[in-house]
Amino acid sequence: MMNRFQRVRAKVFLTLKGLYHRMTMGARVMVVDGDKVLLIRHTYVPGWQFPGGGVGPGETFEEAGARETLEETGYKVIGAMELFGLYHNTSPVTDRDHVAFFVAKAFSHEFDRKPDHEIAEIGWFDRHALPDKVTPATSQRIDEYFDGVEKRTVWGY
Repeated sequence: MMNRFQRVRAKVFLTLKGLYHRMTMGARVMVVDGDKVLLIRHTYVPGWQFPGGGVGPGETFEEAGARETLEETGYKVIGAMELFGLYHNTSPVTDRDHVAFFVAKAFSHEFDRKPDHEIAEIGWFDRHALPDKVTPATSQRIDEYFDGVEKRTVWGY
């Protein structure tokens, strides 16, 4: 058990280390219903993708993924999700982001999510009939999950 000084010292050290490395962590969730997947389209980045977002303080990757899925789609994940993979997200913006990718097969529809300043559209799509402009990372994860394509280590944009 750490004493108060050790806890404060550890907190300061880890906070400074995090600021120095500028690392971010996120979670994305593929909600699956048979051959259909739930996708969203943001207002501020192009393409259809899985719901998800950043992991908050005191939150697990799985909790973040479930929270973001509900907030962005109106669908609540029920029970544990399958951790499908951990990915290094190399985007045009940063190479310091990491994504935990989950698959959820049990869910309930809690409310109708209306378009707003963050989410432009939400939709269920058959994996063989994905919408135009689905992001490469989304397409890759669908292929990896459904078709057994070799998993990549990079999220991909």
